[in-house]
Amino acid sequence: MVEDDPRIAEPLREGLTRAGYDVVVVATGAGALAADPTDLVLLDLGLPDLDGQVVCRELRSRGSVPIIVISARGEEIDRVMLLELGADDYLVKPFGFRELVARIRAVARRTATEMSPPSAPNISVGALTIDGRTRRVAYRGDPVSLTPKEYELLVYLAADPGAVKGREQLMRDVWDENWWGSTKTLDVHIASLRKKLEPELIETVRAVGFRFVATPEPTP
Repeated sequence: MVEDDPRIAEPLREGLTRAGYDVVVVATGAGALAADPTDLVLLDLGLPDLDGQVVCRELRSRGSVPIIVISARGEEIDRVMLLELGADDYLVKPFGFRELVARIRAVARRTATEMSPPSAPNISVGALTIDGRTRRVAYRGDPVSLTPKEYELLVYLAADPGAVKGREQLMRDVWDENWWGSTKTLDVHIASLRKKLEPELIETVRAVGFRFVATPEPTP
């Protein structure tokens, strides 16, 4: 838990400990970046030394540890930006303790699913290749760096090329049936995938959802 206010950190630590979690609290962004590896990060944005968005970006660049952002900022732009940086979920203060635990459990379930070998397919569609075991993605032979959620969304769409996937279906199956956030999250991730690959790869089906459109391998 990265939280500099002891009036918030201590009650949360006590509650999470009673819920069965081992909790390490640090009060600064530097402390978060220097901490030992952990299973999940609760990251407050209002830190005394580093901007929480910088900490989120750095943690994500180091690996796929789940990150739940806790913020007093309610503006949509902040939340969308954090999801672009790789946060897995967010909570806006004030929030209930039961909601926090539900979010932690939902993210933990998704993470366990991501790491399960039987659910990691190898996909080769046109110029796109996905290695499910290593989670490496290449397009036209070039490696593509994706956030964990971008990877999941791409795998879900590319596994059934041409099929239309509804917005609610994507939010339910890729995020979680307990996702509480805005569906604008989906649009942010679609836009990011189009930027990193090609805009034509993911087609918008108006009033329904999206579908993956395979592009052929370039001829030698």
